[in-house]
Amino acid sequence: MSWRFIDTHCHFDFPPFEGDETESLARAARAGVERVIVPAVCASRFDDVLSLACQHPAIYAALGLHPVWVAQHDDAALASLEQHLSQRPSGLVAIGEIGLDRYIPEPQFDRQMALLEAQLRLAKHYDLPVILHSRRTHDPLAALLRRMALPRAGVVHGFSGSLQQAQHFVSLGYRIGVGGTITYPRASKTRAVMAKLSLDALLLETDAPDMPLNGWQGQPNRPERVTEVFRALCELRSESPRQIADALFENASRLFALS
Repeated sequence: MSWRFIDTHCHFDFPPFEGDETESLARAARAGVERVIVPAVCASRFDDVLSLACQHPAIYAALGLHPVWVAQHDDAALASLEQHLSQRPSGLVAIGEIGLDRYIPEPQFDRQMALLEAQLRLAKHYDLPVILHSRRTHDPLAALLRRMALPRAGVVHGFSGSLQQAQHFVSLGYRIGVGGTITYPRASKTRAVMAKLSLDALLLETDAPDMPLNGWQGQPNRPERVTEVFRALCELRSESPRQIADALFENASRLFALS
């Protein structure tokens, strides 16, 4: 049985893909991965990510300032983001990866909040969905999203919070990213969340080369392994694999307006 997949979160501008893009995309395509969304993490990578989207029809770009790199995001980086967005480059489908992170040393949380709010305002102005990072910050993030009321909403990627927190994001119009965490039997809380949420709320992702799947620890993650995330999700859900695959593909296509 062949399925069609979209990896909605892959850092394809990092090794091991950098310099091996054509073969890496071919490997992904053989596994049914037809499209890959590549979110930038800092202003210095904007042009690289856009170039990937220009050179490879399977790749779509997102531009954003990642909270883990908060110390290097200055006013010039934010101005660069707005300048790039104003040019409406081909292949750009979202603002991301943006968000909040209390897990890192010296999180500069007030600075993170200010940066995120500025980027959410840009998303609203340019009518783009957002790809959100959130570690130990689900509640303040949800409160900010409620206040900002983005028309296109977006996705909370790599979600590992509670069912109640997930449902709060979904009630605001956001989707939830399903990644390699659910391939670990010990991740019982996250597995239960993905089993219970509405299928319409879910997107498939790898976060490659990060977030290695169970059985692949110590190796770079890859977009073709989205198929293993899919298999793990099918084991948790009551719908048929065909229903799940079709819904995940449609959810991503609709959110990011993929042709």
